[in-house]
Amino acid sequence: MSDAAAAAFWRFSLAIYARPDVAPACLVLQDEHARDVNLMLFCCWLGASGRGRLDRARLEAADRSVTGWRRTVVEPLRAARRAIKAAALPDSDGIYAKAKAVELEAERLLQRQLAEGAPAENTGVPTERRLADALANLALYIGDAPAVPIADAIREMAENDFATASA
Repeated sequence: MSDAAAAAFWRFSLAIYARPDVAPACLVLQDEHARDVNLMLFCCWLGASGRGRLDRARLEAADRSVTGWRRTVVEPLRAARRAIKAAALPDSDGIYAKAKAVELEAERLLQRQLAEGAPAENTGVPTERRLADALANLALYIGDAPAVPIADAIREMAENDFATASA
């Protein structure tokens, strides 16, 4: 997979995560339902970009490809960042910002790994099909956990033919 695909996935993730109510919904799914935000975004991106629907085996393979990095790097960085914030020591804003930046970079590398295993983009897939695939992929990963703001954001992005995701 090209650097372009990894960059497109990152741009898509930033675009959807910035939408109203999406970040809090993702964090609820992460913290209360043990779902990986980057894997959720990957599921959505695959469908939205015309890369198709996941089946259980492909989803599990994608998850396995990043489990080690997530557990040994991303999650400890997240825990450290949250601990810095909770400690609220005087003048700790600088180290908090640095911890957040390192965590974000670790997540970008995790996403790059996910993009490596993605099929090629198919721009010929109609928007309605891409929307259906994105929502199906998300549902496959999160099961019955609540994802309304994320699904709504995907629908809104589809109304613009996913243009905001490629900006």
